[in-house]
Formats: sequence, structure tokens, C-alpha cells
Amino acid sequence: MLFRFVVLILSLTANPSFGQALSPTAPNPQTILVLGDSLSAAHNIAQNKGWVTLMAQRLAQTTPPWKVINVSISGETTSGGLSRLPALLAAQRPQWVLIELGANDGLRGLPLKIMHQNLQRMIELSQHSGAKVLLIGIMLPPNYGAMYTTPFTAMFQQLAEEYRLPLVPFLLDGVASEPSLMQYDGLHPNAAAQGKIFDNVWRVAEPLWR
Repeated sequence: MLFRFVVLILSLTANPSFGQALSPTAPNPQTILVLGDSLSAAHNIAQNKGWVTLMAQRLAQTTPPWKVINVSISGETTSGGLSRLPALLAAQRPQWVLIELGANDGLRGLPLKIMHQNLQRMIELSQHSGAKVLLIGIMLPPNYGAMYTTPFTAMFQQLAEEYRLPLVPFLLDGVASEPSLMQYDGLHPNAAAQGKIFDNVWRVAEPLWR
């Protein structure tokens, strides 16, 4: 089921609310930029059911105020994210950047060296802009072979240690293997899955944003 679920990232359906603020605007809000793929783009479910929106709703209850900008696109790779990031940083000036990319690189068998360099550059660009980074990891199905999947998975931990970043080890923990959390096609997470995905992120993020 993990393999079938992760394949959904290859979908090229764009997020209809791409780049929109998902939380109420308040005076001088702190901004969180979410840069991801279909796992963060509420693929084929109502936008207000996605885990990013759930996070924005939770942050709306906190002080100081936060604004969440979701610029995730289904099918996005680390190369695509890197190409978009400079303009996004200049336009949004976020205090935090959540990077949830890499799965599409892995599913396409792209060189891990290139993926690593792209993630490094995104982290450095974010930090140089004054933003802090929360890195979100993903895993590949085992049939890609241990010689590829082992360093792929380890890469997120290595980058987190190198740049001293908070890390969500596996975004789909407790989700990918549960049929009840999948849509009718067995590939996409349903609305019920989004709460669990949110919990996986919030467990790491909440102490950072108190």
C-alpha cells in the first residue's frame, strides 16, 4: 500500500488554491510558506480538508498571529521547487519555510546527488532570506531496491543534522499502510487521512511555534 500511495505524487493535477493564504490576515502576521508536492496540495479533496489548511486553522487560534501560504503543486520535484523558491521568498518574506519535496525525484529514479544538492540549495536560500526551515521527509517503496531507498531515506536526516533543522521523519507515518485512509482509487489519501498527516507535522512544529 505504501508503494501505491506514494505513486500519487506523480499526479500532475495542480492545486486550485496555489499560492493562496490559508489563514486569516492579521496585522503583522508571521508567515509560513509550505513548499511541497501533492501530499501537501490536498489532491482530489476539498482544500479546506487538507493538512495544510488544518495547520492554518490551528495556528489561527494562537498568538502571535500566523499566515500560512501553500505553494505546493502536485508532481513537483526538488528541481521545480528550487526554481520557484527565490521569487516566493522575495514575494512572501516568510519566517518559516516547510520543505516537503523529494518523493517525485525518487519515484522517477533521479540521481540522489542532484536531489541532495537541490534540497541543500533550498535550505540555504531560505536561511539566507532570514527564514527558518522545517524539513519534511518521505520514504520510497522497498521495490526500488535498498541501494537507492536507504540513502534516499537517510538524506533527510543527514540534511537536518547538517543544517540543524527540525525534521518530520516520514510525513505518511500511520497513513500509507491504512486502506481506510485512502480514496476509492486506493492511491490518494482521503479527507480522513489529513488529520493524521497534520498530527505528524504538528508533533514537530508545535513546540517551534509556541
